[in-house]
Amino acid sequence: MRARIRTARKAMVVAAVASLGAGLLAGCADDGGKGGSDSSDGDSGGKTTISVGLFGTMGFKEAGLYDEYEKLNPKIKIEQNVVERNENYYPALLNHLTTNSGLLDVQAVEVANIAEVTATQADKLEDMSKAPGVDKSKWLPWKWQQATTKDGKTVGLGTDVGPMAICYRTDLFKQAGLPTDPAEVGKLWAGDWAKLVEVGERYKSKAPKGTFFMDSPGGLIQAILGSEKEKFYDSSGEVIYKSNPAVKAAFNLTADAAKKGLVQSQTQFQPSWNSTIANNKFAAIACPPWMLGTIKGNSKPDAAGKWAVAVAPKGGNWGGTFLTVPKSGKNVKEAQKFVTWLTAPEQQAKLFKVQASFPSAPSAYTMPEVTGATNEMTGDQKIGPIFAEAAKAAPVQVIGPKDQIIMQGLTDNGVILATKGKSAKEAWDSAVKTIDNKLDQ
Repeated sequence: MRARIRTARKAMVVAAVASLGAGLLAGCADDGGKGGSDSSDGDSGGKTTISVGLFGTMGFKEAGLYDEYEKLNPKIKIEQNVVERNENYYPALLNHLTTNSGLLDVQAVEVANIAEVTATQADKLEDMSKAPGVDKSKWLPWKWQQATTKDGKTVGLGTDVGPMAICYRTDLFKQAGLPTDPAEVGKLWAGDWAKLVEVGERYKSKAPKGTFFMDSPGGLIQAILGSEKEKFYDSSGEVIYKSNPAVKAAFNLTADAAKKGLVQSQTQFQPSWNSTIANNKFAAIACPPWMLGTIKGNSKPDAAGKWAVAVAPKGGNWGGTFLTVPKSGKNVKEAQKFVTWLTAPEQQAKLFKVQASFPSAPSAYTMPEVTGATNEMTGDQKIGPIFAEAAKAAPVQVIGPKDQIIMQGLTDNGVILATKGKSAKEAWDSAVKTIDNKLDQ
């Protein structure tokens, strides 16, 4: 989230977009009057303050990376501004990019939005491929390409990717008579998302009172579609979500799970959904690495060590983020140095160890922080190798400029309705109407 869907990341409190124009960029740079200068305006104690705009729980601060950078660079202070849900963060960011004003020194962009930013806003952002110390070979080739224009300008450096797994509560699985060992659990649904739904039916038959198999219909369809090479756009850039059989199959399977009562009637990353994590209301969740950070952030202390990670039915990706440097920021040069350091393999590995954001730098995969990584929520299980294999199995997806709008329509205005008594067709028709209206705007 990110998912990082982060993906967002795709992690995240609902508020009206209109109220977030200022909130998103609180304390931000003024209009682009100072361009690429490294001004000290607004700095404290003679230090240069690098302002960072993020969404969700990206974990840089939690992993101690800001503190580390400030110790290495005593004249620098890092200040982050966070909006919880990317669908609230991004429209405000896009508005500020369009007007080229009110931008922070560093702005995060979720993978679902990077195609639009790269295609329409590249002239407002620094070309990070030319920043000192940047070596494109350190990133997954497809990750680098996602933020690169047709003429070779790279507008953002990748932080994490979102290789898909299934996280589950071992205590709830045990109570429902299901295996708890990650290898055995993965075998239950290997190769087929429909098998995951079948396991959900087994869970429901002996489920602990008041619990559901999965957290939400939105999470399930996100995971299924994350394992498809094409979902909403084809390679030529045409919108195909209505005609793509993979999308309709994913929608119908999710609606079927909802109809059978296997998923909660919840929208992910809302306060009410957060509380279901704290209150142990579901047993499994589609789980890119960054989701462990979300689980940790919303859990009570006694949940630590009760989760485990199993291989997903199919390899897929959900989320991942890029860091961009707007040309109109107050401290462009220092921001470039900071982003280059923050996205280096060594820092990506540290971030995964603490926050479970999986690196987009392949050289990090053999670092001990990844190979030996454990997580507070999953106890002593070595989770790094599971996500590394998932990353290798994930298809190289076609990303379109309005992926987020289409996905949000399928989830928040689509499959969620199947948990409220609507048929799959009614839910699909509602989603299509919402999506097409927004695409026409």
